[in-house]
Amino acid sequence: MKSIGKVKNCFGCGVCAAACPKQCISIELNKSGFYEPIVDNNTCINCGICLKVCSFKNDFEIESMPISCYESWSKDHKVRHNTSSGGIGFELARMFLNKGFQIILARYNVNKEIVEHYIATDEDSLTQSMGSKYIQSYTLNALKALDLKRKTFISGTPCQIASIRRWIRLKNVEENFVLMDFFCHGVPSALAWKNYLAIYRKTTGKLINVSWRDKDTNWQDSWALKLSGEKGNIHIRRSEGDLFYSFFLGGWCMNPACRKDCKFKYNKSSADIRIGDLWGNKYEKDKEGVSACVAFTDKGEEIIQSLESCTKIPSTFDIVAQGQMKKNAKGAWLSPFVMNKLQHNRFLSKKEWNIYFRMEYYLHVPFLVFTKIRNLLRV
Repeated sequence: MKSIGKVKNCFGCGVCAAACPKQCISIELNKSGFYEPIVDNNTCINCGICLKVCSFKNDFEIESMPISCYESWSKDHKVRHNTSSGGIGFELARMFLNKGFQIILARYNVNKEIVEHYIATDEDSLTQSMGSKYIQSYTLNALKALDLKRKTFISGTPCQIASIRRWIRLKNVEENFVLMDFFCHGVPSALAWKNYLAIYRKTTGKLINVSWRDKDTNWQDSWALKLSGEKGNIHIRRSEGDLFYSFFLGGWCMNPACRKDCKFKYNKSSADIRIGDLWGNKYEKDKEGVSACVAFTDKGEEIIQSLESCTKIPSTFDIVAQGQMKKNAKGAWLSPFVMNKLQHNRFLSKKEWNIYFRMEYYLHVPFLVFTKIRNLLRV
């Protein structure tokens, strides 16, 4: 195999298409609602660059334990409130923006109803990146607009960053880049998000804004989805049975690559810096949000040390990574049935989806009881 054309169900990072010298690779949603590369074989010259930069087909470039760890939050209360945890990711991006770096981040595009990477050019556009986005991002337009010769700060999922690391190393411009990823659960199908919006569109009308982690109550209860539209708003918390979080966290429509092939859980990263929510016992009563911040390279450590806009408390990896996933997400037993309906545009109501969720529960409980009894008998 000399091109990425036969690769299916990959991470969908889009770096292969950006790196292609003939620009013969497009990134499109497959039938399951995940991005994957499509190669124009009439134009392809079989140079193999697409395979060289692919983090799906290769081991990651940096394999090391964290150099340092921090508990952190922005000193700007507004930033801390409007971001998903403590706001250190935003503050890092703002620091590099003020230094003249190219800034590539992810935002939700309400017109296209997708998450996309974009180049932030000022502080107003930088704020579009605030908050978590729990669907797969389209990276290609931003990566194609990237000037590899300029100093650049990029944030993305671990698999996206791993491929970018391979690309900039291949181009001998690694010293120009600061790479940041985050503790990642995985990505759900775009079809599930499309179904979710279809259920609530009569209430919201045309969307104005989407917030996946609204802190209006407090950070500990911020697993909420807020849809703001021209007709009205929807605000549903995970604890109240939000349908999208049931899809996403229940493993009903997870990218197969996230379940089977992710190499970047917990303490594995190709980034200079990894961020995330700092859950766990130490901040269980905190209402504002605290960021975990981990340096994986000397460059990352120097950058964190230079950041003056955040409170930073030296910590250990066990503390900052408490509550983060150590293994890949698992799929629900009935997920093939759910995916089949989504693939055929059989969009169901919340009530109809809840039937599947209850069925999964009734299947799962007897299995847990059987497993416990079996383990006791083995003892």
